[in-house]
Amino acid sequence: MRKKCDFKMWFSLTGSVAVVLAAAALMTAGVSQLSRRTEEEGARNLVQAVRRASVQCYAIEGRYPPSVEYLEENYGIAIDRERYHVFYEGFASNIMPDITVFPVSELEEQGE
Repeated sequence: MRKKCDFKMWFSLTGSVAVVLAAAALMTAGVSQLSRRTEEEGARNLVQAVRRASVQCYAIEGRYPPSVEYLEENYGIAIDRERYHVFYEGFASNIMPDITVFPVSELEEQGE
């Protein structure tokens, strides 16, 4: 009878540990996915903000800004450079520049 009781307790304890580990793994995966979505949403919002400021600059000054730094200095754009890399390529002052934003973590994963 003693062995049967020990087996039940061991089985119950092992099952409990497995459930806790599975819950922890699911929670970690969920937090990671939420973090990635937040970074992606932040990048999209930053692209929209830079685009709006560029269009505002064009409307006021008659040309698109020469750089993102110009937008930061004159149009109130705030870029968290520890979280995002902004690539701003202007072809000419009368053509909308290409604006690309990558979360820093995404570039680190790619090895750049």
